[in-house]
Amino acid sequence: MYAGPTIVDVSDVMIERAAVVALLRSPGASWSHVAAEVLDRGSAVSLLREPSGQQDILADPDAALEDAVAEVRAWESAGIGVHCVLDASYPALLRDIRERPPLLFSRGQLADDVRAIAVVGSRAASDRACDIAGAIAAELVARRVTIVSGLAAGIDTAAHHGALAAGGRTVAVIGTGVDQTYPSTNRPLQQRIATEGLVLSQFWPDAPPRREHFPMRNAVMSGYSAATVVVEAGEHSGVRIQARLALQHGRQVIVRKELLELEWVRHLATRPGVHVSASLEELVNAVDDVLRQRDVLLSGREGIAGLFS
Repeated sequence: MYAGPTIVDVSDVMIERAAVVALLRSPGASWSHVAAEVLDRGSAVSLLREPSGQQDILADPDAALEDAVAEVRAWESAGIGVHCVLDASYPALLRDIRERPPLLFSRGQLADDVRAIAVVGSRAASDRACDIAGAIAAELVARRVTIVSGLAAGIDTAAHHGALAAGGRTVAVIGTGVDQTYPSTNRPLQQRIATEGLVLSQFWPDAPPRREHFPMRNAVMSGYSAATVVVEAGEHSGVRIQARLALQHGRQVIVRKELLELEWVRHLATRPGVHVSASLEELVNAVDDVLRQRDVLLSGREGIAGLFS
């Protein structure tokens, strides 16, 4: 593992994280290519010093790495967790999807959230739908489920509050950096989640909200979760993106029966892996089934891994 002449007393883990930062800071860097190439190579440092054809050759990779180490140290000193795609702290299920971020930033408590369910819906949600989202979150928390959502107004906010009010764990996957909040009215909620749960972002800590960030955030929410529950959504809702991505990721999607009035939901409901629930009880039972299947899948993976250990 590389240890440059001006970088001393730095762990291999820190160096790998810093090398990912340096790769992402390089001109023309593609986040998806960096993640794939680092995983394929097994070392970000190796990729930085001996680039593939996917990124530019840096004039001075040692200097870029040194600058990146200083950045990572500053973030960690400020209480921000930094996790590269090679880290043991990187969510294992998220690493499996094509849209996996090469780098994640966090505030809060990391956990093995294999029982995570995304609860999502419209920003301009009805009061009734927000009440339903809170009730779903509370019912799932009672079953030791982690509630994942995007900290947006409407359904996301209701789901986070429902989980916290029930004394459960919630993860906010956000479309800004961890030092920013969108919408600004959710700043107290974000701070509480960072204290009692986990705030995750794939964007630089000071990154403001941008339109293109939110579909990327949806991909991470889907990858982090065993399934996505759609509480309410309009005909042109961004929730459609997450539902589509969830199925692509091999995750299941659970929608409320009332949403069948929407054409895109009716089409979605015809696809394998989509469950339509007419009541809270049916929805919770569908989640239970998803988690049982996930437990079987994970135990199978562990068994196969044991054959080669």
